[in-house]
Amino acid sequence: MDRGGRMARVMNGFIFNPMVKMVAQRLAIGIGTLLVISVLIFVGVEALPGDLAESVLGQNALPETVAAFRAELNLDLPAHVRYGTWLAEVVRGDFGNSLASGKPIAELIGWRFKNTLFLAGTTALVAVPLALCLGMFAALYRDTWMDRFLSISTLSAISFPEFFVAYILITLFSVKLALFPSISTLTRDMSLAVKLHTITLPCITLTLVVLAHMMRMTRAAIINVMDLPFIEMARLKGISRRRIVFAHALPNALAPIINVIAINLAYLVVGVVVVEVVFVYPGLGQLLVDSVSKRDLPVVQASGLIFAVTYVGLNLTADVLSMVSNPRLRHPK
Repeated sequence: MDRGGRMARVMNGFIFNPMVKMVAQRLAIGIGTLLVISVLIFVGVEALPGDLAESVLGQNALPETVAAFRAELNLDLPAHVRYGTWLAEVVRGDFGNSLASGKPIAELIGWRFKNTLFLAGTTALVAVPLALCLGMFAALYRDTWMDRFLSISTLSAISFPEFFVAYILITLFSVKLALFPSISTLTRDMSLAVKLHTITLPCITLTLVVLAHMMRMTRAAIINVMDLPFIEMARLKGISRRRIVFAHALPNALAPIINVIAINLAYLVVGVVVVEVVFVYPGLGQLLVDSVSKRDLPVVQASGLIFAVTYVGLNLTADVLSMVSNPRLRHPK
């Protein structure tokens, strides 16, 4: 009985733990958000003008051919039935076939999505450490000319649209200096070194876009912590300002920093469409744009849903990591 009572108390404590409840609530909200987004994607595609069968087959197609094509794609069924069928197949991992090529959509998306993750991951490996270092450096030399220079530089970079920054980089480093290719075309047999050289300009473009937000959040979070009593105690002990920032302030400012980093990582995956189009990069964003121009609606639906799942998933990760890094939720009274 005592052992069973202890187990019951442990389970009750786990279930009613504030952090567990908040994580469960975030997961429920995330799943509900994805369902709403899936409805919006389906309705948005349905609202496109024109008839899909006639657009694919052409205006000169026989009525019998159009009717057969509509029946093959289940276009003759009510919209809610087609949505339920599409969602059930997506949950099983079956996105159907492309109308343009006839290939399975999962096969088309697989390699493209890996390329998008490769570009976003490489950019994150450059942008996140750089933003953390610049943010700590700005906090360390707060209100000096160095702090103002970093703020003005990063804000200036984020003020320009991605395509403008991309074309400036192409003009300087591809046309004038001929250091990097202006078209970032990847192939499956490329080595890692060649891939990194090929995506240098898209990587720099995305880094300049996300750097300011992460740097300024790091600076603000560290400055807020620097005003707390335990930091004043560290100063009174004679600890150097540099060590206070790196060893004491940064670990206690991780919650908002982790949150903004995860949000910017989500943007790197979802917001690469413009950059991929400018550099003709074979990612999921480029596939989405090509599919829209070809009216390949099943690929458009699948690509939009994958972007949505990625964005919502990374935002959920940001929320969970922020809660886990909060000592009051990890050790409730």
